[in-house]
Amino acid sequence: MDREKVTALFEKYIRKLRITPAWDVKLEFVEDPEWRKTGDFKIDCDDRKAILLLNAVSPKQENIEEVIVHELMHIKMYPLDQVTESLIKNCFEDGSAASRFAYQQFFTTLEQTVEEMAKCFLLEFGENRDLSFGRCAVAKSFNELYNGLNNIE
Repeated sequence: MDREKVTALFEKYIRKLRITPAWDVKLEFVEDPEWRKTGDFKIDCDDRKAILLLNAVSPKQENIEEVIVHELMHIKMYPLDQVTESLIKNCFEDGSAASRFAYQQFFTTLEQTVEEMAKCFLLEFGENRDLSFGRCAVAKSFNELYNGLNNIE
């Protein structure tokens, strides 16, 4: 991983996404070979500070630019994320089936939305517009997912 190039991409996208100067954001490279994610972030919403974490040892995604944009989109979506989480916490009993279902649906939809926005942004502004298919490589095929299911009729 070319850290200078990655840092330049990070700087490009924090400006292009209008995250700075409203937020203070820094980039950190994770050196832990046990860390399973490619990217993540830590955030302090009250101080408007965030740290984008990138896996420098064993990233799962091929396109680090895509990962950077994806993680920064999470920062853009963070206020909506927090409102939705508060609604779930206040509307459902903690640990209930309804609460777990709401959280699962919310986080799945959030990830899909953030990824779709990242893809659109990358298509428009990306230096590397090739999408990462790393998760597909280890996923079951369509036929494997339905192997052994009985016909409903």
